[in-house]
Amino acid sequence: MFAATATQIDADHPLNGLTLGERPDPEVPDGWTTVTVKAAALNHHDLWSLRGVGLPADRLPMILGCDAAGVDEDGNEVIVHSVIGDPDRGGGDETLDPKRSLLSEHYQGTLAEKVAVPRRNLVRKPAELSFEEAACLPTAWLTAYRMLFDKAGVEPGATVLVQGAGGGVATAAIALASAAGLRVFATSRSEAKRKRALELGADVAVESGARLPQRVDAVIETVGEATWSHSLKSLRPGGRIVVSGATSGQVPPAELNRVFFLQLQVVGSTMGTREQLERLARFLVKTGTRPLIDRTLPLARARDGFAAMAEGDLFGKIVFTP
Repeated sequence: MFAATATQIDADHPLNGLTLGERPDPEVPDGWTTVTVKAAALNHHDLWSLRGVGLPADRLPMILGCDAAGVDEDGNEVIVHSVIGDPDRGGGDETLDPKRSLLSEHYQGTLAEKVAVPRRNLVRKPAELSFEEAACLPTAWLTAYRMLFDKAGVEPGATVLVQGAGGGVATAAIALASAAGLRVFATSRSEAKRKRALELGADVAVESGARLPQRVDAVIETVGEATWSHSLKSLRPGGRIVVSGATSGQVPPAELNRVFFLQLQVVGSTMGTREQLERLARFLVKTGTRPLIDRTLPLARARDGFAAMAEGDLFGKIVFTP
């Protein structure tokens, strides 16, 4: 089968380790099944894997990709939940299983014509969602959903700041928050991306680091060092910052004096549960919200998609079709 595979690690030039070509069909352990992939989405996780983050060289070659939608062995249209974990070990939440991983870390990923997954990881794809739209959900959109409605605990009418409009999680957070009746502020260094954030549902879009018209109840933070100080300064007393990534660096000044004096909360968030993925899909059907897709490419042109992500030349998700 054709696949996009990590064949070497290069921290400085990650695309050097990307190989497009034939790979063996997936092995199927007991309790697992296969999905014929109709669409698969790209994530920063895939770039970090090529840099060796979470993917050591001794696990290569590894088919990349966490996200997919396709058809199972019984002909059902499904979305693949990419968290491989045991809910019982995580107190009912597979993301808290100490042994949990994502597809493409220990098990071959979704950027291929077929992928093997545990049977419990299949979620019915609503007929209202295309395969391309459904493929965007398992990582970026599920992460944003959990950040907003679980970790941040925001309610309709609350205010939220989304840092770094343009990335997959950020665009998902803007769209989901707007659909849920939140007042949304977004930031970007790019004027074009700020304009698109407004079109996506943001109420206000400002340049990165600019003062907001008001302090917010919660911040959705995926950028890290470059925006951390601004995120803390933008919170109201008692507000909450939810962080699920650090694409610009992971060691910002903590500003602990601001954290304790204003009683701010800093909460980490990673992915989401299978149940939350089901709820997310129902939410999209109910509200008419759909993932913003920057471009759809054949898997044979995956290198173009990886390059665009590495350069930050995107707004929304990049989707591949095998």
